[in-house]
This record gives sequence, C-alpha cells and structure tokens, in this order.
Amino acid sequence: MTNDDLNCPTIGIGVRLSSFAPAAIPKHRDAGQPVAAGETGELIVKSPYIAEGYWRNPTDTAPVFAADPDVPGQRIYRTGDLGQFRSDGRFVFLGRKDRQVKIRGFRVELAEIEATLTQHPEVREAAVVVNERVTNDTALVAYVVPAREPGPTADAVRALIQFYRTGEESDRVQYDIAWVQDKDSPVDTINGFVEVYMDPRGIKGSWEGLVFYVNKEKTERINKFASNAQWFEDHMPYDAKYRKASVKGIVANAIDVVMETGDSGPVTPVGINLPNDQRIREQYGSKSVSLSNVRDASDNAVPTSMRSEFSWTPEEVQRSEKFATLAAELLTDMHEVIGHASGQQAAGFKGTPQEVIKEHFSALEEGRADLVGLYFMGDPKLVELGIVPAADLEAVMLAEYEAYARNAIVQLRRVREGTQIEEDHMRNRQMIVRWLMANTRSIEQRTRDNKTYLVVTDPKAFRDGVGKLLGEVQRIKSEGDYAAAKALFETHGIHFDATLRDEIVKRVDSLNLPSYQGFVMPKLTAVKGPDGTITDVQISYPMDLTKQMLEFAEPPPSPAVTGSK
Repeated sequence: MTNDDLNCPTIGIGVRLSSFAPAAIPKHRDAGQPVAAGETGELIVKSPYIAEGYWRNPTDTAPVFAADPDVPGQRIYRTGDLGQFRSDGRFVFLGRKDRQVKIRGFRVELAEIEATLTQHPEVREAAVVVNERVTNDTALVAYVVPAREPGPTADAVRALIQFYRTGEESDRVQYDIAWVQDKDSPVDTINGFVEVYMDPRGIKGSWEGLVFYVNKEKTERINKFASNAQWFEDHMPYDAKYRKASVKGIVANAIDVVMETGDSGPVTPVGINLPNDQRIREQYGSKSVSLSNVRDASDNAVPTSMRSEFSWTPEEVQRSEKFATLAAELLTDMHEVIGHASGQQAAGFKGTPQEVIKEHFSALEEGRADLVGLYFMGDPKLVELGIVPAADLEAVMLAEYEAYARNAIVQLRRVREGTQIEEDHMRNRQMIVRWLMANTRSIEQRTRDNKTYLVVTDPKAFRDGVGKLLGEVQRIKSEGDYAAAKALFETHGIHFDATLRDEIVKRVDSLNLPSYQGFVMPKLTAVKGPDGTITDVQISYPMDLTKQMLEFAEPPPSPAVTGSK
C-alpha cells in the first residue's frame, strides 16, 4: 500500500498479469472496447479455461463465457465488477454494474428478491437494500408499496414510523393529526403516545401501546355521547367563555383489546382519550375509546365481599350489584368522550396548559373529565338518548356516587408506605371526594365497629357540588392558574391519614384482595397455508404473567438472509 492508495477513495487490488494468459482488462459495458488508464469499465477475465460446473455444459457456458474475438479458443468472463487502471498499472475496484451483494459469504441478487416480492398480490413495488443499522449484523431490508390505495390508517402508520425514526416534535405533531383523522378503521392502534400519570412531577413519561378492534355492539352507546357532544358542551356548568362554540372531530368507540403494554399494560386503564396536545384537540379533535373487554374482565374479578365490606347499608350493596357496572361504564364513556373533549383555553392564552400548570396538570385534567361524567350522570338527557331507562336514572346516579365515594378510601390500599398519593388518577379521585366533604353536606365519614365508611347522604348536593367544583377546575385550566391548582391538590388531593390507610389495608388483606389487577395478554399464533399465506389465527391464554413479561423483553430475531454462493 502506498500513500497514493491512502489518498484514493478506494484501494488498488492488483496489477495486470502480463506473463500469464488470464488478464484483468476493463472494458466499456456497451462498446466492449478497452478503456484508457483512468477511465471506468467492467472487469473481464480472459482465459482458455472455464469455471467449475461449466465444463462439458455448452448450454450454460455460452451466456457466461463468451468467445474472445481476438484469440481463437479463448473465452471472456464478464465479472460485473467496475473499476479502472491507474497510470501506474494498478487496478482500482469501484463497485458493480449490477446490484449483487455479498452477505455472510452468500452472493445475493437484490433484483431477484424484489421480483419475488412483487409477485405477492398485496405488493405493487419493492426495493431491497443493504442496511447495517437494523441489527448488529449486515442485513437486507425490503421496502414495499402496497397494491391497494393508501388510506387514513396507512397514513397514520407512516407518520408514526417517521416519528420513531426522528423523534422530532414536528413529526410527533404530524402523527397526532394523522392518527386523529383515521376515524373509521375497525382495527386500530394507540402507539407512540406518552403519559406522565405515574410521576407526581409530571416530567417522567411512559410510552403506551395498544392494538384493538372496534366492538360494534357497544360502540352504539358511546357514539351517542360523541354525536351529542355539542349539547353537553352547551350545558356545562362553567363560564360560557370557556365553552367551545363548535366541538370538533370527536371519534368514540368501544373496543376489545388484543394487546397492550407500556403504560397500558399489564396494569391497564379502562378508557383512553388522545392526543394529549391541547392545540391539536381544539383544531382537529380527539379519539376516545372505552376498553370493553378490560372493563368486563375487571368487573367479573371483583367479589361481592369487596362491595359489602365498604358499603354502609345492605341497600347500597344491592344497588351496587344491580347498577354499578352500567354506572361505571357511563362514567368512563362520558369521562373520555365529552369530558376530555370539552372546554377551551381562555382568549389570549399562550402556550399549553401542561406547560403552565406543570406537575398538577394531569391530575387536574383527569379530575375535570371525571367531574363532567359525575355531573351528567343523573341528567334526563341520558333518558332522552335511550342510554338509561327513566325508572333507573336516579338509582344509577346514586350507585355511581356511592362507588366513587367508597373508592376514595379503598384506593389507599395501593399506597402502603408514606402519607402522600403520587399517581394522578388517585389524586384526582381523592381531591373530588374530599373537596365535596369540605364544601357540601353530600358525603359523611362514619364509623361502625371500628371501621370507616364514606356515606353519600344527599345525591342532589353531591351533583350541585360537582358542578361548582367543575366550574373552578375548568377556570384553572383555561386560565393556566398554577397557584390555584397547587392549592387544590395540596389541600384535598395529595395527603391522607396513615391511620385510615392502615385500617383499609387490614380490611382489604382480610378479604385476600389484590391492590392492583394485572392482565395477561392473549397469545396470537398465525396459521399458514401451503403457500405461506396466513389463513387463520389461533388464540391462547397463557396464565404465567412473569413468563410473558420476560418473553416481551426478548429482542426480535435478526432477519434471515438467503442466496446463492
């Protein structure tokens, strides 16, 4: 190697052998004539011999080893390698004229792979490239253009891919918009969104991911809230200047979850409303989902003993058994659809409420959405829409108010050390109940047999208090009043009595009840036909959560590469 080699983008690989018959001679691919030093041509080898596998095989030999017109009996082999002779006689390799590559000792023709991919009926175009960044090893990566015309779902997935590639805020915004505009897909995904519920500072986020399909039967009810969102907006109990004149783009579905992870699993929400970006919500709308099969499984896992242990009267237990499931579903539907989608920032407000209200924003927003659901729980509009029978309306409302009050103390079983609540949903629930206890006569704390109960004594006062608190919470968000948000949660939402918590823990443990419910995801196994196409999917239900979590943590296998030497 010389200094000239080091200054050249490619390194010389040898000189022409003048004393031996095989010669390395670059030629123009079209003209077939020798080129001068410094010009690029194709490397050919002249020899009276042929390669292994071609001897006495004239059919295969003819297209590969052409006759040399200058030397009778001699053949020419065109290698496909491109290069040039330098003035000192050395040959420099510059690449190939075709797209053949060598990976792990195998010669791979990229065009052949592309041709095979385009034979699939769902692929219109394909491009295969070598990419060393996908894994720690060199790999082939295929890009395809689907045969069918792209739609909103494809646009959202492409935007998500772009966001994952760059991590840029501008690409996140484009993905949020594309995802919201995908309104009608029966199969959808929540992916790439980040929540901060678990961090009391509102800084450390966790990614959430779900794959689900729409439950058409249950979607009918939740869509009634979406299609009447403007009515609910117009009847909100807060200042008219914080109401939206035109509620935009609410998409609401009841869904059955196929897979969820990250912030959504194995400990799962029962409802989700996204995107979180207030500016996108106001301009483009939002999508709300109620996780139907998760809700059903959760309700079935709660024993009657849980209700009876914390209910003040047998009538409360009976009311809960009859109406609690419906009431909880209605609260979730209204929380996600008309709760999060309601309200607007004050005129002239700059930035986002998340930036201004800081660590209290998530708890405030979850509380605001809960308050919307609680306020309309007993509204005759639910009867008018055919959601609740008139004869059951008051009982459904009372069942939810009682359940909400009970949960404010039952949830303390999840905080077994310290005297502060850190999780945002828990903060907002305690804030609402303790504010009502401090400012209305709707809930009483009672003791019997050394056990504490929260008893709803006046449903009307409960609803009126909810309306008043909702008005203040909406003002705090719309104005970006950080000081008021901090005071609200410091007074009612964060701190609790350790003695009460210890009592609740003892009572829950005596019932052998868990603090949290974890969901094992179904395992989907593709069933393929003789031609390799997927013909069915087998669903199984592994019951070992630890094993499943470890399987999820395993890295994906490296892509396989095949070809001919």
